[in-house]
Amino acid sequence: MEVIPAIDLLEGRCVRLYQGNYEQSQIFSENPVEFAQKWEAQGATRLHIVDLDGAKAGRVINLEAITAIIEATSIPVEVGGGLRSRNSVKELLNLGVQWVILGTIAVEQPQLVEELCQQFPGQIITGIDARDGKVATHGWLETSELLATQLAVKMQGYGAAGVIYTDIYRDGTLSGPNLGALREISEAIDIPVIASGGISSITDLLSLLTLEHQGVIGAIIGRALYNGNISLTKALRAVGPGRIQDIPLDLGSSYFA
Repeated sequence: MEVIPAIDLLEGRCVRLYQGNYEQSQIFSENPVEFAQKWEAQGATRLHIVDLDGAKAGRVINLEAITAIIEATSIPVEVGGGLRSRNSVKELLNLGVQWVILGTIAVEQPQLVEELCQQFPGQIITGIDARDGKVATHGWLETSELLATQLAVKMQGYGAAGVIYTDIYRDGTLSGPNLGALREISEAIDIPVIASGGISSITDLLSLLTLEHQGVIGAIIGRALYNGNISLTKALRAVGPGRIQDIPLDLGSSYFA
């Protein structure tokens, strides 16, 4: 399972929100590049970047910080937040972003998402952020009547490379992932699902392994990494490639003697 550090950008700073509330933000660094390099050095294979200003504005705002992170690191980067036009998507992909995450336009402009999936195969991920199973949009400031599972099935049909599912009520709360919702959405589709929201410990990560066979292939971690609840290196040893439970025991020739 891939462990993916989150870097949330607000006015160029690295921050974390509580349940998506912009009024409850905690600043962790004035220089997000430092954390990007730190996570890469500790073994991260991907970075998850969210342009929080862009999510509210409907366009890319923190382009300078995103560019700096890409130039300073060598691992793939996925970016979401405010990507609501073809030009915004093309701009980021041309910059070197590996995957773009589309949320609001998946609800409001599904035809455009379908076209982008065809134009950029394998590089469009649908970000499904939900409250009580219903999809939220516009930086989590609005909630639609569309069910998360319905949107996931629709996006799979359009050719999305995967789904990032975030339970808003758990995001930034360290209260654990919503395993029930993740099970429901992973059972509804065949494309990969990445879990986000509430992951607070390696125990939480291990609980996600029960859904790995259904297609939950990764976990995005934010606050728990920044406050030290989770060590990235230990998390990778627990659930990442070469994880402890996958290493055969060297019992030795005398074990059964």
